[in-house]
Amino acid sequence: MYTIIDIETTGNGIKGNKITEISIFKFDSNQIIDEFTSLVNPQCPIPHFITGLTGIDNEMVAAAPTFDEIAGQILEITKDTIFVAHAVNFDYGVIKEEFRQLGIDFTRKKLCTVRLSRKLIPGLQSYSLGKLCAAIAIPLTDRHRARGDAHATVLLFQTLLAKNGSDAILKSFLNARSQEATLPPLLEKYKVDNLPSAPGVYYFKNGIGQIIYIGKANNIKRRVLGHFYDKSNHEIRLCREIADIDHELSGSELVALLMESAAIKKHYPKYNRAQKRTLKQYALFSYEDRKGIIHIAYDNLKNISRPLKTFYNQADCRAHLEELCETFALCPKYCHLQQTSNACSHYKAKNCEGICRERETVSDYNLKVKLALADLQKVDDEILIQEKGRNIDEKAFVLIENAAYKGYGFIEKDVQINSMADLEPFLVRQEDTVEAKRIIQAHLKKHPPQRMARPLVS
Repeated sequence: MYTIIDIETTGNGIKGNKITEISIFKFDSNQIIDEFTSLVNPQCPIPHFITGLTGIDNEMVAAAPTFDEIAGQILEITKDTIFVAHAVNFDYGVIKEEFRQLGIDFTRKKLCTVRLSRKLIPGLQSYSLGKLCAAIAIPLTDRHRARGDAHATVLLFQTLLAKNGSDAILKSFLNARSQEATLPPLLEKYKVDNLPSAPGVYYFKNGIGQIIYIGKANNIKRRVLGHFYDKSNHEIRLCREIADIDHELSGSELVALLMESAAIKKHYPKYNRAQKRTLKQYALFSYEDRKGIIHIAYDNLKNISRPLKTFYNQADCRAHLEELCETFALCPKYCHLQQTSNACSHYKAKNCEGICRERETVSDYNLKVKLALADLQKVDDEILIQEKGRNIDEKAFVLIENAAYKGYGFIEKDVQINSMADLEPFLVRQEDTVEAKRIIQAHLKKHPPQRMARPLVS
């Protein structure tokens, strides 16, 4: 037994989405045996663009029952049935959330008529309900109203059940291990099955092959499936458009992060939000005050003409300044770690030798500051970061030269590397972007750098 369902909503994502109309047809594979259709008072304003799409406005639902008032009828008509809808995860997700807010666990087996249609009626340009019905001559009236769309879905489902091979496909879709009901409606299951459980970058594409999202993962397959289980509004909109997936292996998380960053910059995908925004950078700088004392301070990078060292968040900037104070016995007051007119009293940097109490001469203090500044401006000529390769026979590397990111590469383990010239044939050159610098800086904080003096492969 099936219940074919369609809802209209306020359009605010799964958790903020409220039902404005619901229509349910109980179907026994041959005919409709019961129906429940009702407007629903969402108890919140209906946006104008939703009214423009559905024709349902605030006045129409003002006297309609709320969801909790019809919840019993919905539970009764859907009891012991398979929940069927066009792009089922949306309708099912919204209804499940409405029940969750009432303290009721709503669980039904699911079938998606988009996915069934792609299997049983292959080759169509579009599987939207309107275009699909037009392509196979199914009448569709009252488009974007719950009853009209639900009834058209009944006729579509009836057509699909009559197709050759439908029994086997239906059985496979209802198999608890199949994941069919979870996958995006336009995505073939084998494309997920073929994904590796290894580190790398994945690319979601829409129906015309455009890259709409790029992500990285330590386990590509598990991360991709995570998108399909996520019920946020952003993920639901993304999943509706996913028709294909590509991937590239990276061998390690660091290389995956760098590959992802470069790919986002190149393709600027519709659904990527991170790395499109300009990172706010901070930097250390120095100046001499009227007493001749050299200060080390920090500020937003855009306010500094001659930065000494750049950071990608304020916390890292302050932490490095605290480390300088500890290492070179500098004064927290003159390193701008605390604002005070009195002597310093920083909770962490406690090595001050008294410049703020006039117990240390300006010349002695400035000598220590100059040593700290020299340390800040040291640049490693070449840093080589070694990482795991994409298979057991290779290694990966990331190259930094003169504090600039040069790129990454992969080398078979039996190849001996002793110099920059030896690396060149394997290097995938990349732009030295702010995001790449941030990624590498975070990695180097956890893992000490390796000099090029040592060969990459022993």
